[in-house]
Amino acid sequence: MSLSLYIHYPFCLRKCRYCAFNSVSDAPCSPDEYLTGLLKELELSRELPEKGSAAGTLYFGGGTPSLLEPAQVARIIEAAAKQYALAADAEITLECNPGTITRGKLAAFRAVGVNRLSLGVQSFDDELLDVLGRSHSAEEALGAFRAAREAGYDNIGLDLIYSLPGQSLAQWQRELSQACELKPEHLSVYGLTIEEGTPFALLEEKGELLLPDEEESARMYELSAELLAVNGYEQYEIANFARPGFRSRHNSGYWLRRPFLGCGAGAHSFLRQPEAGLRFSNTAKVADYLTLVGRGSLPTCESRNLSREEAMAECLFLGLRLTEGVSLERFREEFSLSFQEAYGVACADLFAGGLLEIRDGFVRLTGKARILSNQVFVRFL
Repeated sequence: MSLSLYIHYPFCLRKCRYCAFNSVSDAPCSPDEYLTGLLKELELSRELPEKGSAAGTLYFGGGTPSLLEPAQVARIIEAAAKQYALAADAEITLECNPGTITRGKLAAFRAVGVNRLSLGVQSFDDELLDVLGRSHSAEEALGAFRAAREAGYDNIGLDLIYSLPGQSLAQWQRELSQACELKPEHLSVYGLTIEEGTPFALLEEKGELLLPDEEESARMYELSAELLAVNGYEQYEIANFARPGFRSRHNSGYWLRRPFLGCGAGAHSFLRQPEAGLRFSNTAKVADYLTLVGRGSLPTCESRNLSREEAMAECLFLGLRLTEGVSLERFREEFSLSFQEAYGVACADLFAGGLLEIRDGFVRLTGKARILSNQVFVRFL
């Protein structure tokens, strides 16, 4: 089974007001010092059970990995290829903040092996970008996309967020239309979630964050699916849409419970050995991470072997995110138990209520259930 690699670069120009990811704007080390730590961890990871698996995808996330220099990205790709033979057609994705890239830098990234970009646009409205605390403007977002095309990229994804403070349905429709005019290969549309410990959470607690109500937010989601379908995008996951042949292979691996190795401060990993799976994560603080790898130790801070029951639940609450759902045949092969035997009684009301259906050998969410997906997933947590 193909392995995926994830590289976490936690440094940003500034922390966005909604962001709960492991990222910092006040870096406690230089980029080169962090790079040394990453390369050391990749070397240490050769002792892990999945060693020998060919890597089908490599994903640079953050943080803002586009702050790295192309030469630094090249060193990471070379190290990944040495430790885990990168497939000849490996998907190599770099997340980019539009305000941190130029045509020349993008061309240099492409020259060292990056073949897919994920642009964190979030909005084409300067007022909303300011509300979010983003460090780029709408014009920079448009310029970044044009620069990526000029640099030769033919696989570009855009991230957008809806249900923003003060955002109307008409504004969201304009955002979607503007994105479609650019004709990216992939679009991710996420409803804003208020995460504990963020500036937005504090504003909400004070009653100072005016968000669209649930009905308006649901309509924004429905509009996304309708408008993107008309423009040739296939919805293959709850929040992800792609032109034919351009699904995110890396993220698809997460939803299908394929093994992945995360390197960097706070990165998470999932291996298929032992049989039900092993999940572990790295220490989140950059200084602690560098100390551990500097001593020649893997920077793992938490590790858990999954039980068979946990693995079955994961298979469902991850796989049901996909439009096609979970293969009944694959479920039986993996767990020696049919879906009906495992969950038929427990989920009977979800079928009766029109939230789940079985079609063409897959159990999947119905169309109306996508906006209510958490009501389904909670059954498996």
